[in-house]
Amino acid sequence: MSSRVLLSIIAVCLPLAALSGQEEVPAKGAKGAKGAKGSAPSPKSVVEQASYAIGVNIGRSLLEEEADVDTELLIQGLKDALAKKKLAYTDAEMQKAVAAFAKEAQSRAEAKAKALGEKNQKEGQAFLAENKKQKGVVTSKTGLQSKVIKSGEGNSPKKTDTVKVHYHGTLIDGTVFDSSIERMEPAEFPVDRVIPGWTEALLGMKVGDKWQVVIPANLAYGERGTPDGRIGPNAVLVFEVELLEIVE
Repeated sequence: MSSRVLLSIIAVCLPLAALSGQEEVPAKGAKGAKGAKGSAPSPKSVVEQASYAIGVNIGRSLLEEEADVDTELLIQGLKDALAKKKLAYTDAEMQKAVAAFAKEAQSRAEAKAKALGEKNQKEGQAFLAENKKQKGVVTSKTGLQSKVIKSGEGNSPKKTDTVKVHYHGTLIDGTVFDSSIERMEPAEFPVDRVIPGWTEALLGMKVGDKWQVVIPANLAYGERGTPDGRIGPNAVLVFEVELLEIVE
């Protein structure tokens, strides 16, 4: 379990800014949405809103971490602490329990990540082997695969350059994890400040080029994936990249 969730349980202190502008989406399998029958009355005062927001943050964090907690006891603990009642356990007992709970949660998370990494590695290798056979695909010495969609006539960037690009990134199953095209706003960044697969591809492109680039996990986010979970461990990435300009 992450330190964020432990702090949520112990200190009941989570950032509220994360809720700003966030739409309410029913959980998978949930019935109804905002304003559904049986939902809590809409809070009005700042105290009510902040209190509710803290509860929502705790709940979302626990769900994200797949933490198996007793909801009634969680609420009772909050009530007892806020009311300054005699607690059911000593501080030492609670610290020991939370540490054991976190250790078990961490073990489960590591086992889950390992299984996902093995699955992604197997499927990624099969995808790369099949894509390699496709017409127009070139595989470099590092394993990067590229295919020219449109040829440009400009210069090629150097590692020290900053470039402006449009791109669309997906996992091998087609799931979109990032796209400047969908945002309708090109991105700018230094060539040497991105994942190795991107740097290698950009150095081979010319301004005006549009490529499909398939990046093996070792040239992307490797065994860890991304912290937000959008890209899992050992994930192969597929990009459509258009080099718009070398920024002066």
